Amino acid sequence: MFFDIGAGELLGLAVLAMILVGPERLPKVAVEAAKLLKKLRTLSQTATAELKENLGPGFENLQPADLHPKTFVKKQLAELMDDKPVTKVQRPVARIDPDLI
Repeated sequence: MFFDIGAGELLGLAVLAMILVGPERLPKVAVEAAKLLKKLRTLSQTATAELKENLGPGFENLQPADLHPKTFVKKQLAELMDDKPVTKVQRPVARIDPDLI
């Protein structure tokens, strides 16, 4: 389920919400929560679209998860490496003197 919440936890949250809010106000609170969620989703989609537009070409397929610094750098480096042939660079092997151990 969403946020790794099972059926038992969801039922427990529903009972807790009914106790805290009350059965007569619960439908109104649920509708307001759904409206808030819809506004947040619209806001995030708008922000992502504006970000894609402001970043310019090359970022048309940008996803919000790609904005994590590690993911962003990996993706950009992978695209650069695809354009150029990769040459294998060998490092010198470090030798340890057995007398020093």
